[in-house]
Amino acid sequence: MSHLKIKWVHSTNSCTEDMRATVKSLGFKRLYEERIVKNTPEIRGMVKKVIHLVKVLEDVR
Repeated sequence: MSHLKIKWVHSTNSCTEDMRATVKSLGFKRLYEERIVKNTPEIRGMVKKVIHLVKVLEDVR
């Protein structure tokens, strides 16, 4: 299964509570943190919801 490397690059200060919860459920704790997550439809949907806050760096296999 492939994985995605994502980075949290923008703050959630002016975002709604569900966007903050999505960033937290992706596993982020700090701004500019990088995470490697499984490339599943659920994860891609969460990334799509907060695409303006995160950056997809690469598709790790």
